Amino acid sequence: MKYLSFPELREKLGGRGRSTVYRDIELGRLPKPIKLGGRLYWVESAVDDALIGQLHAA
Repeated sequence: MKYLSFPELREKLGGRGRSTVYRDIELGRLPKPIKLGGRLYWVESAVDDALIGQLHAA
């Protein structure tokens, strides 16, 4: 299982802005992060699943 830091997540999302990323999390478009050692990380496979789900919903 690979974890993405916030900068890695933004890069994966094409440089999306910080507020946009957190808005997408609030709206359920992206998975919630997990806290490891005081920092936030996202499970890459969960992010990929969310992005695929959005493609199929469109």
